[in-house]
Amino acid sequence: MNDPFLPVECLGIVAFAVSGALLAIRKGMDLFGVNVLGLFTAVGGGLLRDLMLGITPPQMLRDPTFALIAIATSTVLFALLYFYRRDPSPKAKALYRQFLLYTDAVGLGIFTASGVETAMRAYPEGSPFLMLFVALMTGTGGGILRDIMAGETPGVLVRHIYAMAALSGACVYLLLYGALTGVEATLVCAAVVVAIRGLASHFRWNFPSIRPPKPPEGQQPL
Repeated sequence: MNDPFLPVECLGIVAFAVSGALLAIRKGMDLFGVNVLGLFTAVGGGLLRDLMLGITPPQMLRDPTFALIAIATSTVLFALLYFYRRDPSPKAKALYRQFLLYTDAVGLGIFTASGVETAMRAYPEGSPFLMLFVALMTGTGGGILRDIMAGETPGVLVRHIYAMAALSGACVYLLLYGALTGVEATLVCAAVVVAIRGLASHFRWNFPSIRPPKPPEGQQPL
């Protein structure tokens, strides 16, 4: 990334590290587990992006700055919650869910834009499908790894228009490319993603799904 983009990408690293660390803490993981989940959430999407584009070794292995930021963020968050433990009130639980939603959305938006820009620099003549697919995997890859490692169904498959928010942000970035600076386009992309995720959560927008009927009492589910 260009230097002007660095602070924005650092913000995305912190946001994703917080979302990963919070989930690890909710799952009762120790300090090591919290750091691992925070790290992979923060850098997992960029790792997948670089591997798909043939950028080897991946950026996170050539420059550990982002990995160190993710670990530091996870450690600080763990320490704060470790020394300030008490039974959360319903209001605190609701605030936690909102905080997790929006930190994840900020990271999703920033890394979606990062995926588009990196793909455009690596393959300037690449198709829009390439740009959008790389953007989607960059934005959602860290969250997918986080959820799998935490023993949950990846949110991208079930949660409030998650992938479509990333794709919408990527389309906005492509439309603004050249008209705005990379940083400005990234911030607009992130704002679009956060807005869509927030609205989807508030209004409970989801794609249709088929839920199997509950089995009769005493019968094992299929």
